[in-house]
Amino acid sequence: MTDLTSRIVRYGELKPCKTAFIDAHTPGSDQKENFTIIGGGVSESPDQHVHIALEHGFNIGAAGQPPRCRNSLHDHRTAEAFFVLSGRWRFFWGRWGTAGEVVLEEGDIFNIPTGIFRGFENIGTDYGMIMAILGGDDAGGGVMWAPQVIEDAAAHGLVLGEDGKLYDSRKQQRLPDGVKPMPLLSEAELATRPEPTTAEVLPNHVARYWDMVALADRTPVKVIGETGLLQDKPGFEVDFITRASAREAKHAHDRPSVLMPVKGYWRVDWDGGSTVLAAGDTMSVPEGLRHSAVPSMTGEAALYRIIGTDDPAGLTWKG
Repeated sequence: MTDLTSRIVRYGELKPCKTAFIDAHTPGSDQKENFTIIGGGVSESPDQHVHIALEHGFNIGAAGQPPRCRNSLHDHRTAEAFFVLSGRWRFFWGRWGTAGEVVLEEGDIFNIPTGIFRGFENIGTDYGMIMAILGGDDAGGGVMWAPQVIEDAAAHGLVLGEDGKLYDSRKQQRLPDGVKPMPLLSEAELATRPEPTTAEVLPNHVARYWDMVALADRTPVKVIGETGLLQDKPGFEVDFITRASAREAKHAHDRPSVLMPVKGYWRVDWDGGSTVLAAGDTMSVPEGLRHSAVPSMTGEAALYRIIGTDDPAGLTWKG
């Protein structure tokens, strides 16, 4: 029997970090929880727990936030895609977060290219969760923050060193000798960053849950990929599978794949074992392992599948 227990992360067993990033003390952002599910992630705190450290060619993380809690403007050196697991979320982007915005509901997905500052907030009435996919095994080596975020954080006791680590003056921590504060992006660097409007971003970077459900009535939908609804080559592909497009026949991939239910319960069978995944669970399937995933109960059921590719992670905004 093939035991995959160590490659399954249950939603109820996720271990949050409340000090993962530089805005952990900033009012309005100080109640968020960050989760690193697969890969090393981009946390700036040693307190962040990594559930599955195996390299997949991409990272899987999550952010949980109460209503009106905000994640500050930042950018990554590799691609970042989010899908909403629960709640209602407003995503905004640009130097000051005013270039454009979109509201996502449960199941919607947003593929955000590099080169653009982005942030998000829970605008629902309950605690919400969004799941994140970051390109590359090292996710590009960290996060780039809008200058005002670093300045606000310093006013509340947190300093980010050029070594990528956080130092908290509230805990009597200081920058080590020889380590300087992370430099702010210059005005010249900021001037090169695009400020796309909402109308420019939505067609090629956002896919709506119910649109994908309609399209997945017979076969899985390629959501992110060279031939996907959101055409991109960010270092991973994302497929959307529903009850109508799931198949009992086992299959295998030549690299690890990740299954992430967003609705319903899914029975995953493989040569040597079986399990049931619920919405919010994450499962890593080893390369070469024959497996299948089908809904295990009646009712609405949808699942995202992520597989790494050999494409370079980190395509910038192309318009």
